[in-house]
Parts: sequence; structure tokens; C-alpha cells
Amino acid sequence: MHTETDIDILDLPLEVVSNEKLSPSINVITLHAPEVASRFKAGQFMEIKVSDLLFPLLRRPFSIHRVVGERIEIMSKVVGIGTKILYDVKAGERLQTLAPLGNTFGYDKDDFDLGVLISGGIGVAPMALLEETLRNKGKDVLNIVGARTAEELATRYLTNVHLATDDGTAGFKGNVVQLFSNLLPTLKDKRLRVFACGPNPMLNALSKFCNAQEIPCEVSIESTMGCGIGICYGCPVRIKSSDGTIHNKLLCQYGSVIDAREILFDE
Repeated sequence: MHTETDIDILDLPLEVVSNEKLSPSINVITLHAPEVASRFKAGQFMEIKVSDLLFPLLRRPFSIHRVVGERIEIMSKVVGIGTKILYDVKAGERLQTLAPLGNTFGYDKDDFDLGVLISGGIGVAPMALLEETLRNKGKDVLNIVGARTAEELATRYLTNVHLATDDGTAGFKGNVVQLFSNLLPTLKDKRLRVFACGPNPMLNALSKFCNAQEIPCEVSIESTMGCGIGICYGCPVRIKSSDGTIHNKLLCQYGSVIDAREILFDE
């Protein structure tokens, strides 16, 4: 699923309203963003410079978790120095942001009645805004959320949730693709469209499964995007066009939401 975007990108210092810590490694930051909040759509992201210092130098990409009036929320997980700084950020501080960026999920498609939202780990971040958008458009929603262990699960503002953990500490013991495969026979009378975000191995397996089952699927790909606007060339992906030709694209410009039939994870 690729939709070209033509948007004005703003480089703004946004004030931190609150920092809610959901676990020892996952937090949700609320930013006051009156200039840009209303412009965000489900699937888009923003780039954040986590420090005024030269290190860490590059910005980090974050999916938009929710939009509430003039405020936006992002969900972050500590994986390095930059995200640790965000985990400890205080209300009243300002973060330099670049937004809105990227394309959107295909929530306006008329070929489905049930949106199946499949998340792995911190890939759950964009799903709250996507579920709200789908429900506002009269679509039914099913969430499948997975993580390595129960402590890493986050289901904030999600409904109709089925859980999977690698170690079996919550819900189904296994991964989200296995759980979706198990649930699929109960959904055979529904017109489905899958929306997914998570680590690339999960998205690769899910894309292959959905393609084999002829289920429309869109994947929001996680990547280190240092600039977000195509300058650093740090986020190449391989895309297979409808005529079979293969091209290199920059994820920050082409995505981050891509049709599962187009993306080539194995290349």
C-alpha cells in the first residue's frame, strides 16, 4: 500500500506535556502540537531530535500513537542512548521535531469490512490511531498483539485484542503470524485487510502468509531513518513493481507503509 503524499513539513520545537512510563522500557510522551496535530493521519510518523548536543546527532523516527485535540502522543521503547533520553524526558522540556512525515495506512479502501491490526513489540505504537480511524469509518477491528514476554506487551487504547508471547507468559504461546493463522478459520465470512507493524522478520513472515492466502496486507516498516526526508539515504528498501521489475526506494519517502506484495525483505 503506497500513497504518494504532498504535504508541508514543519520543523518545530514541541513542549512535552507528560511522560507516562508503561514499563521499565516503554513510555508514552505527550507533546503540545497545535500547529501540526490535526494534520496527522494513521500511519504517519515524525522525526525527533532527542538532544541539543551533537551526540546523538541524528533524529529518530516515531509513529504517531494518538492525536487528542492539539496534543499528539508517541510511544517509545528504550533500545539505545537516544531512546533512553526520551524515556527520561521531563514535562516542560522541548523536543525539536520534523512532521508530518510518511504516507498513511489504507483505511479509506472499500474492499474490507474487518481491519486486522497485527503488532509486534513496539510496532503496536501506530495502532491506537489506526483503530480510532477505522472505527470512525464504520469498520470492525481485530487486534493481534505480540511480544517476547508479557512485560513487553502494550495494548493501550486497543479493543478486541488477542495476545501472543514467545514465552507463553500471556495469551497464545508463539508469534502473531501463528496466532493469526489459528484465528483465520473463524474469520472466513469477513472481508479482511491486514495492517501490520513490527520487526522485519515478523513482517516478512506475515507478508508471505497473507500473499499466499490472498489477503490484502499493508506493513509499516521500522527502520533507522536519520533525516526522514531523503537526504541521508540511510533507509533503502527493495520494491517489486507490478511489472516484475525491482527498484531501490527510500523508506522515508516511499513509506513507511508498503503493500505486502511490493516489499522484498529477502533482497
